Amino acid sequence: MARNTLSSRFRRVDIDEFDENKFVDEQEEAAAAAGEPGPDPSEHEQCLSLSILNWWWCTGDMLRAFHAALRNSPVNTKNQAVKERAQGVVLKVLTNFKSSEIEQAVQSLDRNGVDLLMKYIYKGFEKPTENSSAVLLQWHEKALAVGGLGSIIRVLTARKTV
Repeated sequence: MARNTLSSRFRRVDIDEFDENKFVDEQEEAAAAAGEPGPDPSEHEQCLSLSILNWWWCTGDMLRAFHAALRNSPVNTKNQAVKERAQGVVLKVLTNFKSSEIEQAVQSLDRNGVDLLMKYIYKGFEKPTENSSAVLLQWHEKALAVGGLGSIIRVLTARKTV
């Protein structure tokens, strides 16, 4: 009926090897070796300054600033300073958009881009600044229309954060 459990063969397995918090992906190592990730602040600043100077024709420049801010997001890095700097860049770009241009910007993204935008929106909700919540709600509405509920679920269950 009962078996002898004094055997210690099962103790040869290293449990720490399978711990999710200690998992290191090969892509993370490659990204860390490539240099410091994140959006280039000078690139989006140039686009924002062009759009402010050319206020009558700024949709293209704001769209370029939007894509520049989302490009090279630091999802794979563990450096919190880099992630916060990227969050600041994206939030600055999102708050400079006119509400009539938000839908066009969201529709210019693919599925992964919409998911990344949702990650930044939820990160912005964590640390609100003056008037950022109202702007982020507008972005959330348009991103939800394009990405659907699946986008929210993918963001909330993602292991890699921004």
